[in-house]
Amino acid sequence: MNSSETGYRRVVVKLGTSVLTSGSNKLDRAHMVELARQMAQMMQSGVEVVLCTSGAIAAGREHLGYPELADTMANKQLLAAVGQSQLILAWSQLFAIYGLHVGQLLLTRADLHDRERYLNARDSLNALLAQGIIPIINENDAVATTEIKVGDNDNLSARAALLCDADLLILLTDQTGLFDADPRSNPDAKLIKQVVNIDDSLRMLAGGAVSGLGTGGMATKLEAADIARRAGVEVVIASGHHQDVIAKSVTKQQVGTHFTALENPLESRKQWILAGPATKGSLVLDSGAINAVTAKGRSLLSKGVIAVKGQFERGATLQIVDEAGREHGRGMTRYSSRDLNLIAGQHSDEIEALLGYDYGDAVVHRNDMVVL
Repeated sequence: MNSSETGYRRVVVKLGTSVLTSGSNKLDRAHMVELARQMAQMMQSGVEVVLCTSGAIAAGREHLGYPELADTMANKQLLAAVGQSQLILAWSQLFAIYGLHVGQLLLTRADLHDRERYLNARDSLNALLAQGIIPIINENDAVATTEIKVGDNDNLSARAALLCDADLLILLTDQTGLFDADPRSNPDAKLIKQVVNIDDSLRMLAGGAVSGLGTGGMATKLEAADIARRAGVEVVIASGHHQDVIAKSVTKQQVGTHFTALENPLESRKQWILAGPATKGSLVLDSGAINAVTAKGRSLLSKGVIAVKGQFERGATLQIVDEAGREHGRGMTRYSSRDLNLIAGQHSDEIEALLGYDYGDAVVHRNDMVVL
């Protein structure tokens, strides 16, 4: 197996807590070494690997002897602070068996929100890969608060795939893949082997987390897959305990559920809009404006804005929704909420008269907008 044979140059592997613990309350190091072997095989064949690993809190509990702690943010951060070092130590020792070094990157949403920090994180990832070092990414749970967390490692891994310009994202879980019904309650549920479009009916099939140890269920994996495929990244959701699952995914053998990447991926700026900043509010558009921005590729003009929700400054990332509240896109606004409340519904040539200044005709320019 080499990169020319697989067609993949760079792969992100995300491992859920249920995979790393094999359903127990501690890290299953015997299984972790098998996963490390598969990733090392990829690296040695010329396919670069980025590892996004869960398991810090589980590792912390194990290392401290399973203390009885109240379920508070501070205690979760305590366990993450202890467990993070144990988790990276375990991976460092396992990859050393195959002569490979690892480097740790701890990220929060804030690192992805700020354009300069986003580019710095990308440079760090590329520098590690250029030296044959496996980057190991996790959320910085020891200091992250709800407001700055990405929230789950599925979405973090999708953002990492965008960050490092990966070709393939492998989401490994305790499920075989995505099914057309809940396999836990329906014995006739069938595995969906290939997904070309992610729509509302598919989202309804995605259930929640069942292991009790992790934070990401199938719904978050579907969300992560959608983010990645919009940037031109193929995605596989599969069982982390399927034999040679990583090697099979990379060599395009049938395993789990495969998501086709969009043929026309977003350019890097729009990838950042989708992957990084948390939305600060929303703009409600009339049907004509929705059609203009989604079907015709137009910029959003003030005339089409019915309502402004939230408080934000210019440059904030906003949701673009219709009157029923359905999201149709995201974009960076050229006007603050204060300005938009004054110019909503008005023609573009009236902006300067209403505000005393203008930042252009478009409220959200099409170059700063991602249509969903």
